[in-house]
Amino acid sequence: MRKLILLTLMIAALASFKTSTTRHITGIVFGNDDKLPIIGATVKVQGTNIGVVTNQKGAYAINVPEGKDRLIFQFVGYQTKNVTIGKADTLNVYLDAAASSLNEVVVTGYSVQKETNRTGSVSKASARSLQGKVAGIAVYDKNVPTNSAPIQIRGVATLNTPNSNGYISNNVASPADESYKSISENGFLQAKDNPLSTFSTDVDAASYSNVRRFINNGQLPPADAVRIEEMINYFKYDLSGPTGNQPVAIHTELSSAPWNPKHRLLRIGLKARTIDMDKLPPSNLVFLLDVSGSMGEANKLPLVKTAMKMLVDQLRPQDRVAIAVYSGQAGLKLASTPGDQKDVIKEAIDQLQAGGSTAGGAGIKLAYQIARENFMKNGNNRIIMATDGDFNVGDSSDGDMETLITRERSSHVPITIMGFGMGNLKDSKMETLADKGNGNYAYIDNLTEARKTLISEYGGTMFMVAKDVKLQVEFNPAKVQAYRLLGYEDRLLAKEDFNNDKKDAGDMGSGHTVTAFYEVISTGVKDDYSSSVDPLKYQKTKDAPVGGESGSNELMTIKFRYKQPDSGTSKMSSATVTDRPLDFKSTTSDFRFASAVAEFGMLLRGSEFKQKSSFDQAISIAKEAKGKDDDGYRSEFVRLAEAAKALAKDDQLITKE
Repeated sequence: MRKLILLTLMIAALASFKTSTTRHITGIVFGNDDKLPIIGATVKVQGTNIGVVTNQKGAYAINVPEGKDRLIFQFVGYQTKNVTIGKADTLNVYLDAAASSLNEVVVTGYSVQKETNRTGSVSKASARSLQGKVAGIAVYDKNVPTNSAPIQIRGVATLNTPNSNGYISNNVASPADESYKSISENGFLQAKDNPLSTFSTDVDAASYSNVRRFINNGQLPPADAVRIEEMINYFKYDLSGPTGNQPVAIHTELSSAPWNPKHRLLRIGLKARTIDMDKLPPSNLVFLLDVSGSMGEANKLPLVKTAMKMLVDQLRPQDRVAIAVYSGQAGLKLASTPGDQKDVIKEAIDQLQAGGSTAGGAGIKLAYQIARENFMKNGNNRIIMATDGDFNVGDSSDGDMETLITRERSSHVPITIMGFGMGNLKDSKMETLADKGNGNYAYIDNLTEARKTLISEYGGTMFMVAKDVKLQVEFNPAKVQAYRLLGYEDRLLAKEDFNNDKKDAGDMGSGHTVTAFYEVISTGVKDDYSSSVDPLKYQKTKDAPVGGESGSNELMTIKFRYKQPDSGTSKMSSATVTDRPLDFKSTTSDFRFASAVAEFGMLLRGSEFKQKSSFDQAISIAKEAKGKDDDGYRSEFVRLAEAAKALAKDDQLITKE
């Protein structure tokens, strides 16, 4: 009888027991208008605080607790969608474009003040006219209901606060206190008078991610924030690497310029040797982290800490890392520690807090001192600096930084600069540090960009395979009337610098690609850019064509120099380009996509050389030339260009009013 009672109780207990289950739902979010994946869309479990953001491919994965069966999908410019989860664990969603998309916005400007409370005023003004005049702006989208959940813009949560007009505020920052180097755009040069064009390579990509930040926040970027070469070189291109012991291979492709079919467009592509991860030399790294008061925002120090811990996960036992920090003064947070002591390194990072002023110069001096003390003769020695660049104690100006970094680079320790934050970003200072410090510069606007820079492109970011890489192009005046280099304005060199091994130039990391475009006007072509001057009265002239190459079909000769990382003597290679252009549609997808990025950059800059460029054309070319886009960055570019087109249209309409 006792056994029967016990058995009955056990059955009853089992009957009342209910297993708690959590479903793992995955899928992709698309735009119903163009059928492209949406990057940065918010996916949230209704009635909870559980939410994720779609990745570069528009994909998401979310855990849904028991009892919940609905997901909310949101993205700026699209209608919010509430979807019931079915029996399948895969749920793909198509969002419909909002009726007015980005066409109806009201910009709110705030005065600069330290107090928590701020007074805002609403005015209709050109987005560009506001830049440099207000400390912050908020964009109100009439399509967003006042009771909606916070919208994610590329992983940055925004506050939805109704203003006096009932619009929703998505707070973003203006470039009022941001600094950018002034760019004097390259113009057309006459090949007869200037047959040589010389410049240094540039593998930085900070400009593109910074421009993306502006556009995703509802603003067109300042013209000087748009560096066309960095926009182009943000993307991967399918180029074959060098053979033998050569560290760099050169490739060329010639076609017509899409913005002016009468002009030629030449692409020069460089590809650095790729080193297998297991063959990379040991690393002596110094993390130089800005912990000043200006780094307290969510997209600054908290993002820095997460990014640096991601990098720590890549370290091997033979690698070492030290951590230096600076605010009012510089200090050593963690002595050089083996890479397999990840918990120790991460604990030191987790303890960092923001506060105080910014003695950036002192921090840089300390970082180089630490790097020298732990220098690995046959290793990879590098400083990784994370900052907003807003230095205000001691050496702090751009000139001070150039003097300091030029002196310190004799340590043979390159520096990687990672910029964070918005509103007070000192892009000019960070660009100077990277350019003069034999380094590279990336702007980290979200965790996805941190992963791209520190994990996906780890070898290229951290390991140099060629230094002081220079190019010199000699144009044949018998074939070329005039030419123009797109971008690289701050990388131009004197013609004599090409053979001068003491002249510093850009470096290339493992697997890096570099693309440069020349727009070329052939002889005999008449247009606004084929200007000429009267013959000089007092100068001797030659009857024969310059260079004596009138019968040659060579358009130009390209020479490039480089040094091995451990050598002070350069080597030179060269290639010739004949006047046999391909039809634009017959060029590689890389050529066409890169030309679309260049066209987009000219439009954002308001370039006087944009000619027949248009957002529609750049978008159309980019869509057709996405090619293999495993990471989704090219799809993201298309969507970015579409958003910029809408912003540019609004800007023109508001200006006219």
